[in-house]
Amino acid sequence: MIIKTTAAALEHVNITVSDPLRSAELMQELFGWHIRWEGPSMSGGHTIHVGTESQYIALYSNDEVKAADPTFQKGEPMNHIGVMVDDLDRVEKSVIAAGLEPFNHDDYYPGQRFYFFDWNGIEFEVVSYA
Repeated sequence: MIIKTTAAALEHVNITVSDPLRSAELMQELFGWHIRWEGPSMSGGHTIHVGTESQYIALYSNDEVKAADPTFQKGEPMNHIGVMVDDLDRVEKSVIAAGLEPFNHDDYYPGQRFYFFDWNGIEFEVVSYA
């Protein structure tokens, strides 16, 4: 039996990156987010939570991952993280300014989008319904 509840919302995603601060700074620039919390993670290493008051991405790293940068294996089978923005052009300019390459631009109902890989090979889809 399925019990219906109120609509669910994604609260956070936890990903491994080689440099949590570098990734947090990029997300602050691109998406206007802020660092909600930062500190030691319960499994060793360091984590930064960057996002809004209700949603965030947990950026985790440890000494082993940092030592392997940039060749560590990212989590699979994750395809990408989608982020909705109001100003797609501004975000794309910031992606380029960070030395990253936007690709796969598309404009189909209900919005426009592009993709980019961060320094860790994590794919982001940036979409605007404006």
